Amino acid sequence: MTTQIRTAAETRLIPALFVAILGLAVITLAGHVQASALHDAAHDVRHATGFPCH
Repeated sequence: MTTQIRTAAETRLIPALFVAILGLAVITLAGHVQASALHDAAHDVRHATGFPCH
């Protein structure tokens, strides 16, 4: 029974590490991009998903 608990904890660790690395990458890239490029990308995504923005 201890082996099953350890296995479940280990299987949750891999997705958590992946999400942490992905989040750090997104924050790092967004921090280094020019503000106008980031704004334009967000603007295009809003239009593509159907949200009005202006």
